[in-house]
Amino acid sequence: MPSVTHDDAPLLADLMPWSVAPPRLGRAWPAAPDAASLRARWDALLKAEGPDREALFGPTRSRTLTSAVPGLPGRSGGTGRLARESGPCPEPVRVLAAPFDEQWLIPDHRLIDAARPELWRVVDEHQVFVVEQTPAPEPSGPPLLATAVLPLTPPHGPRPGRVRPLYRRPGGREPNLAPGLTEFLADRVGADRVEPLDVLGWILATARPGPGGIEVPLTADPDIWSRGVGLGRRARWLMRRDGDRPKLPGGRRPYVRAPLPARPVELRYDPDEEALLLDEGRVSPVPAGAWDFHVGGVRVLDAWFARRTEPADPGTLEAVRPSTWPQSWTSELLELITVLALLAELRPELDGLTVKDHLTTADLRTAGVLPVVESARRPASVLDHDEEGPEGQFTLL
Repeated sequence: MPSVTHDDAPLLADLMPWSVAPPRLGRAWPAAPDAASLRARWDALLKAEGPDREALFGPTRSRTLTSAVPGLPGRSGGTGRLARESGPCPEPVRVLAAPFDEQWLIPDHRLIDAARPELWRVVDEHQVFVVEQTPAPEPSGPPLLATAVLPLTPPHGPRPGRVRPLYRRPGGREPNLAPGLTEFLADRVGADRVEPLDVLGWILATARPGPGGIEVPLTADPDIWSRGVGLGRRARWLMRRDGDRPKLPGGRRPYVRAPLPARPVELRYDPDEEALLLDEGRVSPVPAGAWDFHVGGVRVLDAWFARRTEPADPGTLEAVRPSTWPQSWTSELLELITVLALLAELRPELDGLTVKDHLTTADLRTAGVLPVVESARRPASVLDHDEEGPEGQFTLL
């Protein structure tokens, strides 16, 4: 990594100034690895009455069955009090429940303690959410993740840091970058134009933890800039997991070699055979880089498996889940192995990227890029339609 001193490298918090804490559910049951379980949980909640419904719901100081809250931006969830709700389950949406673990969520504001509506307002097919990861004492994987879906605060394990959307408005409009940054970089690297996705690629390739926060060394060298942007764009594509699905070369692609049991309880790895063992089930080849991939000090494959197999307390909504291992989970596991293996293969190239011709925080200040104006650290006003408030009333804008 670059030999620039900590005082010289600009902070991610200045380059992408608007950030939001990730949504916090306050209860585990509104999210699940499969959408069918969420619909069944909703039905079970609504069939219960009085104290039974309250116990299943799991009230907190932020949410009870009588909480009055507005609807989530862009979602059709109800705004009446849950104590008298009788309608169908809102259509579940994909979310990032934990690093590299996309699950489903009931998008209903009444179920979520801290939904962060400002993030929901900018979710669309153009958006990229950059999620800061909690550093661990040992080398622990990327300090940043990029995702196309809304990231959540997981109920267990390391808590992520801030969420930084790439765009402040829907439709890929108004990049969440320090004003003037793209023009400054284009001038210094001799490019006709630097796109927001170029800056994001560079950030993903070079970001590192520092004493004052995540640092992003910058360069004026055109070749180094181009190489870093390319590596970061590939990392972003792998982490977003959209578009064409990544594949390992023929002969290295993981397959199910022995059928997975109906209810696996143990995950193990055989390094000699490069095999992932789910009880007597067997998946191979699984490169060691995929098995050893950690984020925040946690092995990704272990955590992914545990969230699908850990027992839930009987009688709770979390206990409403598939009775056997679904085929869709096997497909997701094979894709996850592929993504982690390819990211692990990319790591040496990222580590070997040496930044020269440093552009420092002082350079950004001289150019007027820093300090950023305070308004850039606040969400943009994106309300172009009425949002339903509590009990069906429309919010006064």
